[in-house]
Amino acid sequence: MYKFFLLLLGCLATVSLAQPDSAKKAEDWAFSHAAVSIEGGEVYPFGDLIDAVYNTYYGGFGFRYSYWENVDGVVMFHYSYFEPRPKEVVYDGVHQFMGKVGLDWRFKLIEPIVLGGGFACNWTRADYEEKERPGFNDPGGTLTDNETEFGWYARMKIDIVKLEKYRFGLNVMWEEIWTLPKRSDMLYAGLYIERSLW
Repeated sequence: MYKFFLLLLGCLATVSLAQPDSAKKAEDWAFSHAAVSIEGGEVYPFGDLIDAVYNTYYGGFGFRYSYWENVDGVVMFHYSYFEPRPKEVVYDGVHQFMGKVGLDWRFKLIEPIVLGGGFACNWTRADYEEKERPGFNDPGGTLTDNETEFGWYARMKIDIVKLEKYRFGLNVMWEEIWTLPKRSDMLYAGLYIERSLW
């Protein structure tokens, strides 16, 4: 399903880029606008993660800049803390720091909806006390000394309120991290406030 979504997103981007505004060149669009944002919401694990951790909250900030006529570059950083479901897990929870880079496409036909996608990198570390605890060498204990995973994300952003300098809206994002032996899938749903810099 996600391959179909990425293919559709790529086709729409190709169509929108194939008809650029003749009055402006590419260098006129790049970084002509920029904005910063803060965001918060809830993370819903899917697949095997449903049995591993509880739903949790996340917060973070982002940077958006104009890249082409209807395309924006996006950089996002989020943080969340996951509590494990199994009682026998030797650590109390997992800190997760998430970084994402990608592109957002704005189509006039579906405004104010914005579609986006890109690359994700997650860094995790187990929350544990610096003392001997049984089970640290058991399978899964690598989280106690950090773990980095990579993947992709797709999102739908909806601007609910647009003012001259500010935007307020909803961000819904699907993330797949390429963990082994199985993928880790999560759904993010949150609210954001964005301020234009120029």
